[in-house]
Amino acid sequence: MNNKTDDKAWKVLKSEYLFQQPWLTVRREHIQLPNGNEIPDYYLLDYPDWVNVIAITKDKKFILVSQYRHGLGYTSIELCAGVAEKYDPSFEISAQRELLEETGYGNGNWTKYMEISVNPGTHTNMTHCFLATDVEKIAEQNLEATEDISVHLLSADELVVLLKKDGIKQAVQAAPLWKYIAENHLI
Repeated sequence: MNNKTDDKAWKVLKSEYLFQQPWLTVRREHIQLPNGNEIPDYYLLDYPDWVNVIAITKDKKFILVSQYRHGLGYTSIELCAGVAEKYDPSFEISAQRELLEETGYGNGNWTKYMEISVNPGTHTNMTHCFLATDVEKIAEQNLEATEDISVHLLSADELVVLLKKDGIKQAVQAAPLWKYIAENHLI
């Protein structure tokens, strides 16, 4: 789908950055559609790629974290997730680093599970989702000064109940969890 010769691709006539900070970059583009129509003010949000992890311990517990999310104004339960840092040699290394830092869990068997976009209409980044099985506690949390994260171990049944009650609000996290539940016939 990400084909540079897409005959429906829009032509960028002008592009300018309105705001550039590490956590928010806004770009305005003047674009022309294939039919010749123009949109003079189309806004894009440039973010680095993100990673998240469905982490499952050797005794089949799902590792989730909770932390306050100021955008929605509440404490959210989530997958371990974060930014794919430029210094990480791969998305998998980013995901492993985030899991270890936020939870103290590591090792296990890692596979790329899926890629998902938070909003392909306005966001330029992707979220790279990983599945890590047989992970184990190997260290203590190593949180940044701005992080206050609690770790939760849930059974598959508890996870299904949480999802059915819309307990996970992050769409890029709910989607891979629902995929995992469907593929593994957990409901």
